Amino acid sequence: MRRHHIFPDSRRRLAQRPSRLARAWAGLLALWFFVGAAFAAGAPTVLILGDSLSAGYGLPRGEGWVDLLERKLAAEKVSARVVNASVSGETTTGGLARLPALLREHKPRVLVIELGGNDGLRGAPPEGIRANLERMARMGREAGARVLILGMRMPPNFGPSYTAAFERAFSDAARAAGSSLVPFFLERLGTDLTYFQPDRIHPTAAAQPKMLETVWPALSKLLRG
Repeated sequence: MRRHHIFPDSRRRLAQRPSRLARAWAGLLALWFFVGAAFAAGAPTVLILGDSLSAGYGLPRGEGWVDLLERKLAAEKVSARVVNASVSGETTTGGLARLPALLREHKPRVLVIELGGNDGLRGAPPEGIRANLERMARMGREAGARVLILGMRMPPNFGPSYTAAFERAFSDAARAAGSSLVPFFLERLGTDLTYFQPDRIHPTAAAQPKMLETVWPALSKLLRG
């Protein structure tokens, strides 16, 4: 009978696999337990109303910044549950139409509005974007939520006048509605194309932790405030 020889290094790797797998499962079970406990205890809800940037377009399941947020909350021992109501291709008009039902259903403590990018890519008037963002923020506040608006910017090829007005739409809406603001959601990605998918619009999996880092200071303040 032929014997199969396993070299010492191979033996060590094989011996390590069960422990690594056990640690991975333990971490996953801990996250499930934390999320389940948050639901059972009636923990405050973070409602994310966004587009493809928050829906995880083109990413492996579980690698979007909203998924990372759930893990961050567990690691920081912040009792909160996350509801991701983001839809790829969504506009501020679509978000405004969907928001009332979402507020009634989830009664969020914090509402994160990540919309406007698709409006800008379609050349929508900045004043209309601002008005929609302000209305959504006011709806959230009237429903008892603390609101965070994530700002966006347009590429320079849209022209200086439009890009400036588009960027102001977010800050003006936040100021008018008394909401918190992250000036530019993709700030930490810069112009590094390695953080973007081939379409040069949607961030890669490697970019997601940086997106969360941009949002976390303002979001954690609203959760703990």
